[in-house]
Amino acid sequence: MAETSPNWHTSSHSGADNDACVEVADNAPHLIRVRDTKDHAAGELTATPAAWAAFVGYARGTRTV
Repeated sequence: MAETSPNWHTSSHSGADNDACVEVADNAPHLIRVRDTKDHAAGELTATPAAWAAFVGYARGTRTV
C-alpha cells in the first residue's frame, strides 16, 4: 500500500480561540494521524482506528484498560 502525504485540517474539537489546536489528517482510512497545529516539528501521533477509538473511550471515561 502506497503512503500518501497527509491532508491536514484543524480538528472540529480544537479550541475556539486558537489556543489549543489539533490537526488531523483525513486521507488515510487505515490510520489516524494527529499533530499540534502550532508545533509541526514535534511530529505526529499515528494510530489505527481501533487503537484511537480505545484511547478516546478511555479519555472520555467510558472505557477502561
